[in-house]
Amino acid sequence: MVETVVQTMVQTMKRCGFAAIIGAPNAGKSTLVNKLVGAKISIVSHKVQTTRARIRAIYMRGDSQVVLVDTPGIFKPRRKLDEAMVGNAWGGASEADAVVLLIDARRGLDEEALGIVENFKATRTKAILVINKVDLLPAEKLLPLSQEINAVYDFSETFMVSALTGSGIDRLGERLAALMPVGEWLYPEDQTADVHLRFIAAEITREKIYERLHDELPYSSTVETEAWEERKDGSVKISQTIFVERDTQKAIVLGKGGQQIKLLGQLARAEMEESFERKVHLFLFVKVRENWAVDPERLRMMGLEI
Repeated sequence: MVETVVQTMVQTMKRCGFAAIIGAPNAGKSTLVNKLVGAKISIVSHKVQTTRARIRAIYMRGDSQVVLVDTPGIFKPRRKLDEAMVGNAWGGASEADAVVLLIDARRGLDEEALGIVENFKATRTKAILVINKVDLLPAEKLLPLSQEINAVYDFSETFMVSALTGSGIDRLGERLAALMPVGEWLYPEDQTADVHLRFIAAEITREKIYERLHDELPYSSTVETEAWEERKDGSVKISQTIFVERDTQKAIVLGKGGQQIKLLGQLARAEMEESFERKVHLFLFVKVRENWAVDPERLRMMGLEI
């Protein structure tokens, strides 16, 4: 009788912990996090290295609260911004109760993924292997790929998923929930992210810049929400500044006759209204700030540490 009561108590105990999603750039980390949470938390783009800071999303599964840490893609850094991004990624892994290595099925164990595995070996990190984008690879190639990767490192478990279609996501989420340690939840049950709305608004605008100007302006811009004004009618007035490094880049963002920034504002505002479920008045400005990507104070404001 006592044993039965104890088992029931253990089964109904709350669990809470951190799961770090790491991998090479463009492996699909942000898409995976968004799919698990069921809401758009992280910026998603076909351009690599779009996630810059660690973003915490909250995934609820039964009595478990899993804080998913969406980390920047790990790559060979070339500048201070790169170093801060990679440092943030490894920081997220070191603090986690579960570590997920996400690998693009089409790229397999490429140089960047192998570099991550080598770090696992050096630090003896217990990690779960998740092979993503399995819908883009012939089924007969998946098992050999899994065997190849597991031959290089002894992963505790292997999952095959498609973050885009949702295939395999439920099983992965169930396992992550079971791995969390017993403990009280850190966030309310209905909260989906540990980020301020100001940050989400800035990320939305930054995503639209990537979508519209990825060829002309790959990584030389950042967005800051300068003002957030709640209005009596329930709407919100948001003022944002797009920072670029050169006058020529400013001209690209503005476009002829201001048409480009007008379109960016329309696209960003529409998504903000959908995300925030309220009317949004968005005002965008463009400023030149040379070398913002190597300014320690600027990087700290972006959630990055040198």
